[in-house]
Amino acid sequence: MQTGTAKTILICEDDENLRQLIRVVLGDGYCFLEAGDGAAAVDLAREHRPDLIILDLMLPRLSGLEVLDRLRNELPAGKTHIMVMSAWTHAENAALSAGADRFVPKPFEAEELAAVVAEVLREPDA
Repeated sequence: MQTGTAKTILICEDDENLRQLIRVVLGDGYCFLEAGDGAAAVDLAREHRPDLIILDLMLPRLSGLEVLDRLRNELPAGKTHIMVMSAWTHAENAALSAGADRFVPKPFEAEELAAVVAEVLREPDA
């Protein structure tokens, strides 16, 4: 679902206010998709093949780690970057070991989030 050169970002977060905050922090230069639970995230990722998925770990229906596992097994390698964002900072190693490209702890600094997203989206596809 890419429009022109805008990168598509799927925000998978059960807190609607946090999804909105992430959109505001990242600005208008992206095409956003949103999922409030893990199963919806998998469906949207399969259908739209976003450039980046921002994935919470604590989600209804499927956990973030379950989503990560499914998508890493289904999506072409290197085409979709996955950034895990969680208050569970002790889960960073598990997320990275499961295939996440980056981990950003919550609460996040707006500038840091924007910088990490820009960096990840500049990385060449595998």
